[in-house]
Amino acid sequence: MAQVVGIDFGTSGVRACVLDAGGRSVAEAAVPLPAPLQTADGGWEQDPEQWWTALCALLGELARRIDLGALRALAIDGTSGTLVACSQEGRPLHPALMYHDARARDEAARIAAVAPRESGGHGATASLAKLLWLKGRGLPGSARLLHQAEWVAGRLLGRFDLGDENNLLKMGYDVLERRWPDWLGALGVDPGCLPLAHAPGTPLGRVDPGMAGMLGLSSALVIVAGTTDSIAATLASGGSRVGDAVTTLGTTLALKVFSDRPVFAPEYGVYSHRLGDVWLAGGASNSGGAVLRQYFDEARLEVLSARIDPRQDSGLDYYPLPAPGERFPVADPALAPRLAPRPEDDARFLHGLLEGMARIELEGYRRLHELGAPWPARVLSMGGGARNPVWTALRARLLGVPVESCPDAIPACGAARLALKGLSA
Repeated sequence: MAQVVGIDFGTSGVRACVLDAGGRSVAEAAVPLPAPLQTADGGWEQDPEQWWTALCALLGELARRIDLGALRALAIDGTSGTLVACSQEGRPLHPALMYHDARARDEAARIAAVAPRESGGHGATASLAKLLWLKGRGLPGSARLLHQAEWVAGRLLGRFDLGDENNLLKMGYDVLERRWPDWLGALGVDPGCLPLAHAPGTPLGRVDPGMAGMLGLSSALVIVAGTTDSIAATLASGGSRVGDAVTTLGTTLALKVFSDRPVFAPEYGVYSHRLGDVWLAGGASNSGGAVLRQYFDEARLEVLSARIDPRQDSGLDYYPLPAPGERFPVADPALAPRLAPRPEDDARFLHGLLEGMARIELEGYRRLHELGAPWPARVLSMGGGARNPVWTALRARLLGVPVESCPDAIPACGAARLALKGLSA
């Protein structure tokens, strides 16, 4: 029976999800990735060859569970904004600049002077700023610029000129007009050298025959245009209708709403991705699991959560942040964490932290609604925090809408859904 596979490149590892033609899960596998390295000037880099090594190891793990020859379509998601410059043959010319590399501040200022407000290319962590940063350091004019998922897919295809609309948003791609904008010329960027954009789920071509033989894949395997990690997570949640919202409770707090119209507010880090006939509008707070891990391990969180009554207010007014600075729903790079007073009772302290993050979630959805997105009809919860039933109940009380937990839905399964779409096409 035909099967498809989705592959998710995260910060700490790579994971695969295999689905049958009916969309049922068949197998999963995961391998670790070395952590990105911080440079002396504060950047974050990773050798793209580590991604390829991890992919080969991942396929080896999958081969113990399934027949790789039965795979008929493959889609990849990767960290949003992670950029690699390579030769036309795919050889990396510089370590990849990771999604949170923010060295391109001067380049971001140049972009802000010419780019329209609604462009996804704003900001020092956007891949467009990273592209200019690399060009300023002697990048050859013949270089290809690809995102993480696009470069790995290129290795499988044997060509490095194809991209997907979700990843390319942060390179300045105009998702409304579905083309590269003319204003890129004012920055010295030739759109003719940028990837050809495809809608996620579009078949890009069959795997390179030599690569198929080396990896044990069928030569009939179709490589499908992928997406970013956060969009893949949203797809894995099962949300699809206008009004469905997805909160990812991971290291940070990421919110997305299925909308009938695009919403843009770069001053809050709010952008909209095109996804079929609907739009996915969202933003991300710096609050999230990183704050909890500063105080409690998983075992302690479970014990303390059991002592919390989610129907009651904690009486504490916290704005939990791991460090100063917030981007959404408040845009203030100097915003200080508000974590005082700290009660002697750790359970009440945790109650205040969870409640503070739930209020941030509420304000985030209010911000998206003010900007034109629909108010959530329901909220689907992803990430490790979705496993905490007390936090789920507390959030449902504050949000005033049904909150459903789907902690076992992983981004790789969202990528696999795109592979299924490509197979049917």
